[in-house]
Amino acid sequence: MFVALCDNRHQGIVPVPKALGNGQDARNNLYWGAMYGVKTFFRRSPHWKRITVAGVKDGARREAILDVAAFRLAAGPRRPYVYAEAYDGARMKSALADFFAAAAGRLDRRAVLDDDARRRTVPVGGRADLVCFVGHNGLMDTPLADVPRPAPLGGAHRPAGAVVLACRSRAYFAAPLAEAGCTPLITTAGLMAPEAYTLDAILRARAAGAPAETVHLRAAEAYARYQRCSLRAAKRLFVAGRR
Repeated sequence: MFVALCDNRHQGIVPVPKALGNGQDARNNLYWGAMYGVKTFFRRSPHWKRITVAGVKDGARREAILDVAAFRLAAGPRRPYVYAEAYDGARMKSALADFFAAAAGRLDRRAVLDDDARRRTVPVGGRADLVCFVGHNGLMDTPLADVPRPAPLGGAHRPAGAVVLACRSRAYFAAPLAEAGCTPLITTAGLMAPEAYTLDAILRARAAGAPAETVHLRAAEAYARYQRCSLRAAKRLFVAGRR
């Protein structure tokens, strides 16, 4: 997950309370440390086990990343890891550039995780099964200067899909994702709150082997429940696949 922290000052958003909209404070940020932020929500969920991140290997300068977190699904035949990075809200371009590089299979990043006293090096970034972008739709403010071409598949791995939880992400992200060689799994058709309960529903449905239509339904159900809107409206908000 590439989480662009909510930032009242540096992003073109409707301002939120000061503590939630400080893009340089991951601990209290709306999309990371708040009740429905990625780190807090997954940490408190009974469905996920928090995993210690011992280090990250990628050889890159990482000033834009203020915090990291990792989790593993607690039960089920498939127990995938989730690795998330919180990007400084003033560094939206870095968050977007890294997300699209990963979508193209060109961000070689590995997380060193301590799971039940066992240290594992897990491929993330462009070697992940699924890449997710969470936060303000930065492409509304500044278009991408360049979209990375898909990495050759000769023995390499590219993500099987992408999730983009940001306002109107279908209109802005679908075309560059196609250029990067990555298929959208879930994007959005309108304004929305990119909070972690939707990600939780998507990831658990995917881990269970659900088809895209069911993943879409689970996302809509979670959003309708937490946002107290109709399921019909939530189903219209989320877009499954390329359509």
